[in-house]
Amino acid sequence: MTGALTGRCALITGGASGIGLAVARAFRAEGASLVLLDLDPAAASVAEELGETLAVKGSVTRKADIVAAFDAAEVRFGPVDICLANAGVSQNAPTLSVSEEEWERVISINLTGVFLTAQEAGRRMIAQGGGSLLLMASMYGIVAAPERIGYCASKAGVAMMAKALSCEWAREGVRVNALAPGYVRTPFLDDLAQRGRLDLDRLKARTPMGRLIETEEVARMAVFLASEQASAVTGQVMAVDGGWTAYGYL
Repeated sequence: MTGALTGRCALITGGASGIGLAVARAFRAEGASLVLLDLDPAAASVAEELGETLAVKGSVTRKADIVAAFDAAEVRFGPVDICLANAGVSQNAPTLSVSEEEWERVISINLTGVFLTAQEAGRRMIAQGGGSLLLMASMYGIVAAPERIGYCASKAGVAMMAKALSCEWAREGVRVNALAPGYVRTPFLDDLAQRGRLDLDRLKARTPMGRLIETEEVARMAVFLASEQASAVTGQVMAVDGGWTAYGYL
């Protein structure tokens, strides 16, 4: 789909690393201009690397930062046609050890931050006559796992948010879908493995495809959903998980 996003502006939260960075690169390769909202200082160097990309420092937990990013996008590139609410954090700990502060942090970033981003995107996209809104869920918003209570709860909320918003905004020309990646090869995943919180070999064996997912594979799904190739696709939670959520045998 070379050039599938030419002339369009995309805003990505958490676009300086991991899946967000892979999506940013894929969107640019398809011709989109970008705005990256991120607290990570690396966003500035990513913007320089990609070209036609503006880095805005801010947090998805602050409405004013989100508004500022959309305003900056409009000044630099014009209205935002595509928004990926990607910023999020993990939580991997026994439930009985999770503090109130830790619970509030994961809900604030993963769920409230996605809501605030989606609300601002929807407000502007409806006013301009349409757009494509993507929310980053997870396969653990579809199926459950132990010792991930905040993560599972927040990502399940994101998946349902995509469905609810798609019903509400479809007649306004705004498509809303969620991405639900499985275990994706990222530095964060490698860090969990090194700390003994994950066994990568067991994860690969549990996945029907027998391997981890690459960030580029999630990015390709994001490009499809953002493009006119998916013009009739809304309200979907698209798993990119190597078959994990489909598999229920042993």
